[in-house]
Amino acid sequence: MNQEKTKISGFFYKNPSLKIKEFQAFLTTRFGLIFALNMQSTILYYWVYHITNDKLSLGFVGLAEVIPAIGCSLFAGHFVDQSEKRKMIVTCLAGYLIIAVCLGFLALPVTHQNLSVTTIVCLIYFFVFLGGILRSFFSPSMFSLFGLVVPREHYANATSWSSMSWQMGAVLGPLVAGFGIAWFGIPTGLFGVLGIQLLLFFPILSITVKPILKKVKEPILESVADGLRFVVKTPALLGALSLDMFSVLFGGAVALLPVYQKEILHVNEMGFGILRAAPGMGALITLGLLAFLPLKTYPGRKLFVCVTGFALSIIVFGISKNFYLSFSMLLLSGMFDAVSVVIRSTILQLVTPDDMRGRVSAVNTMFVSSSNELGDFESGVMANWLGTVRAVVVGGCLTLGVVVFTFFKAPQLRDFSFEDKDKDNKKTV
Repeated sequence: MNQEKTKISGFFYKNPSLKIKEFQAFLTTRFGLIFALNMQSTILYYWVYHITNDKLSLGFVGLAEVIPAIGCSLFAGHFVDQSEKRKMIVTCLAGYLIIAVCLGFLALPVTHQNLSVTTIVCLIYFFVFLGGILRSFFSPSMFSLFGLVVPREHYANATSWSSMSWQMGAVLGPLVAGFGIAWFGIPTGLFGVLGIQLLLFFPILSITVKPILKKVKEPILESVADGLRFVVKTPALLGALSLDMFSVLFGGAVALLPVYQKEILHVNEMGFGILRAAPGMGALITLGLLAFLPLKTYPGRKLFVCVTGFALSIIVFGISKNFYLSFSMLLLSGMFDAVSVVIRSTILQLVTPDDMRGRVSAVNTMFVSSSNELGDFESGVMANWLGTVRAVVVGGCLTLGVVVFTFFKAPQLRDFSFEDKDKDNKKTV
């Protein structure tokens, strides 16, 4: 009797998505690339600030990625829907490899001896720009592949694990980058990114070729318009994307961490790595709890509570001059953000038709993913204009304003229910 009870309430019973072999390969690929890219971006932000001592230069790193991510996203979604997903992901990985090689050579001492600081910084912006183009194709490809390797009834559970793999990469990447900068230097860290990306071809190639669900060809502008129209006409989805976009846009403080490390908290490179990893650590703790205590009731209301908590954490972090308090606030911001990410991602998976996943995910990339880098640019500009502390505090206050506005303007999001949507999907099927 006890064995039967254990079986019913066991780990894999609560997490059935983890028994799917291809989903395991999906998680490995997702974790590995996010780990490598976060490690790379952490090194780049540190590198740029320490050779320029210019806060605005940090903002331009984010801007260099957000321009192509926004400009290419919608068209990328069209091509993803009409392409084989694994092939698209492998192509993007190859592109990331080339960028990693170029950045590694750019960081070598011999390069610094032959190129000016201005030229090096401009080349960094250029390679970050190319990475933004790749991301506009990679993100919708991974989102579409998710729907092809996981059954619909396991979306909520699989989304938690997918978010956890992302957050593990977001935690460990900056942490390893901080130690790597202190112990081995910037060039070694960047070549380490190259090695990690090479290994990712093994898990992604273990996933079988998937069918192309959208076989009907249509004009690209019409296809793109369909994706935008679907998001605009789905109030719960539009509300979730808008809330996430503006909260990250105004409430992001990660880009200014090099300034806090050097001028406010006065900690070394390892301290910088720990601060950079703190939001991911908090998210990882929360996602671990969600694997055993899944979100089932009132997801919309919980989304608003968590974004409010995120904003308050950022405000306290902004005025803090104590390393431990700053770390704690960043940890809390990650915990709140993790819940909102799981809710938003699950809504996105549940409401999106299979043949529109690429285009809808592209809109998601334009709304949400790009807001991280646009938020970095906004943080750099605001810090240059208002000062670092005021910029972060004002950003947190603006996020609170967005929460209040969305709460009253998006009742469909406020009252959203996973159970009701599952019933609707079953009726449709």
